[in-house]
Amino acid sequence: MKSKAKILIVDDEPINLEFFDVMLSKLGFLVEKADDGDVALEKIKASEPDLIILDNIMPRVSGWEVTKILKNDKHYAKYRTIPIIMFSAMNEVKDKIEGLELGVDDYITKPFNFSEVLARIRVVLRNRELAQQLARRELRIGVIESLNKSLIYFTQHIKAPISKLLNKAEKVKTPGTKEFKDLVDFVKTESQEIFATLSGLEDEIKELQNKGDDLKRGDLTIDDLEAKFQKHFQNWKEKEKDFGGVKR
Repeated sequence: MKSKAKILIVDDEPINLEFFDVMLSKLGFLVEKADDGDVALEKIKASEPDLIILDNIMPRVSGWEVTKILKNDKHYAKYRTIPIIMFSAMNEVKDKIEGLELGVDDYITKPFNFSEVLARIRVVLRNRELAQQLARRELRIGVIESLNKSLIYFTQHIKAPISKLLNKAEKVKTPGTKEFKDLVDFVKTESQEIFATLSGLEDEIKELQNKGDDLKRGDLTIDDLEAKFQKHFQNWKEKEKDFGGVKR
């Protein structure tokens, strides 16, 4: 987790804004504040926070509406992955489900305990960092795979003319001049070495590709994580329906 993670606090209650500003700043976080949804959207564009702590019930633009805009509006596509922790005085299961379905990462009911909020903040930030690391890894893998394909293309296409050159050199009947014989021998020797080097390079690239494919089959991708989350979330919703939303 970054030591100076930037957190945007969105709440129409000044006392809540000041409380989080003081507490989180003391813990080393960079804090931005917004007292309504419109200001929050402007601050998100201006500062691109690492996390948004968002009050649900606000005048003008509510927390629900801010979340919908961030997750669905094409003009905010680059901010879609910023995690959101939503605060609400509503404790109904359906409200929590609606928030999670909108794309909220965590949902905390007021009144809250700051120690619990802080723990959840750290978990969400760690999860975001993990997702970013996975994205960077997948990007690196994509670059390496592209490079490997280019190298294979190069070796396959350079081997063909070298092979033809070698064949032609071997068919030449050398006349009596030493210079011409030396040239033919040189072409033969160099062509054989280049051909062998390219063949070895091609074999190494293919071996690396096979190892990479084996590693990828055992790794989790971002899509895998999303699928696992959706499956877990769906199971949770079904259990809540079975128990009628009663806390256990």
